[in-house]
Amino acid sequence: MKVFLATAKLEDVRWGAEHGLIDGVLTTPALLSSEVAGDGRDLLAEICQAVNLPVVATVGSVSAADIHREGRELARVSDSIIVQVPFVEDAIVAIRRLSSEGVRVSATLVFNAAQALLAAKAGAASVNAHLDQLDAQGQEGVEVVREIRAVFDAVSAECDVFAALPRTAAQFAGCALAGADGIALSMPVLRALMLHPLTDRGLDQLLQDLSRRPKARAVQ
Repeated sequence: MKVFLATAKLEDVRWGAEHGLIDGVLTTPALLSSEVAGDGRDLLAEICQAVNLPVVATVGSVSAADIHREGRELARVSDSIIVQVPFVEDAIVAIRRLSSEGVRVSATLVFNAAQALLAAKAGAASVNAHLDQLDAQGQEGVEVVREIRAVFDAVSAECDVFAALPRTAAQFAGCALAGADGIALSMPVLRALMLHPLTDRGLDQLLQDLSRRPKARAVQ
């Protein structure tokens, strides 16, 4: 399962890549605007240059013509760019046009298997289900991911399933077990996944054991 870091902070991207923990970067207009003024394309280019990884860039449009135009412009920033498009009716034509032109498209705002299948038929290379939004509506996000994976497998759809923004280690593992091809994590959650009370307790015990070792005598 691929891990994408949801951030527009260059230092976080470099840290994740240097530690070998991430396979890509997910940006949104909100994440980019929190770092720089303007449309953020210069920052996108910096991110693409900093790491040799796929970088998801989200269009800020909702009409078919604008989505297509902006998607093409984003794709020109770097060969690493994956254009993320909201799966709404006006976007379907744009998804098909972009994919036919060789632009990798990820459909977001996908919340059930029916939407996911239609996005795949339109030409999306991946669909992105937001666990946080599903859970806020009382749905089990991991189960939605599992259902999408099952439908894709049943019809042999050539489309990846991504889960976005899990909040816990249990959700992270659940998405892996549900067959997600990838998952997008915030930096705080990525760091939190490396922590466990028993790990801290075990480290304390190790340090205590090491402190009790007899010190080697200096050779005269």
